Amino acid sequence: MDEKIELDAAKRLAAETAVDQYVTEDTKVLGIGSGSTIVFVVQRLAERVWKEGTLSELICVPSSFQARQLILDHNLTLGDLDRNYKIDVYIDGADEVDSSMVLIKGGGGCLMQEKIVASCAKTVVIVADYTKRSLRLGEQWCKGIPIEVAPLAYVPVKHKIEELFGGEAQLRIALKKAGPIVTDNGNFLLDWRFVAKREYDWNEVNTAITLIPGVLETGLFVNMANKCYFGMANGTLKVQSK
Repeated sequence: MDEKIELDAAKRLAAETAVDQYVTEDTKVLGIGSGSTIVFVVQRLAERVWKEGTLSELICVPSSFQARQLILDHNLTLGDLDRNYKIDVYIDGADEVDSSMVLIKGGGGCLMQEKIVASCAKTVVIVADYTKRSLRLGEQWCKGIPIEVAPLAYVPVKHKIEELFGGEAQLRIALKKAGPIVTDNGNFLLDWRFVAKREYDWNEVNTAITLIPGVLETGLFVNMANKCYFGMANGTLKVQSK
């Protein structure tokens, strides 16, 4: 099987299972994450609303421009945190999940809004393919931990992170525009490639980086996920719980 088709099948399996198990008639407000796997989440939601005639009262709160467009494109009810700040379930993808369910997120640049929406949810469910499942961070995802920073602060923040924790923090450069990636919030992204195989207390690291002036948010999601669904290469599903 072609690798992309295999990965898409794994993503779809995880996404559809999460939607069917966690989104019920009692779910009134659903947070929608970002990324390639979320496309399958929204497709399954649309099937249940428009083909199966269920979830008629469901409101979807997006975590990014991409998520907002997916909700609108599938004619689902669009909400926002101003009116829907109490979220029943939040479903999102991840770049990597370790054995303690610490996540790296932000490969797509939406980490700050994703973490805000996730923090408003009673339950956070992660959906991913088998390439995102690791014993420890850095085994699968080698692009570093994304950190959203104010543009004027990216140089001092970069050096402070490297002084505190080693590794290298690099400004993320855009591919189809001159200069750096700019997030939905108008900020820059640093990708911190931490020291491989070094033992880190990710909760302490997350707190310390967040406290650096100029840091808006990190792509470390610690003690946030309640359940993770991984679609595997052989067509089965692995479930990881907190």
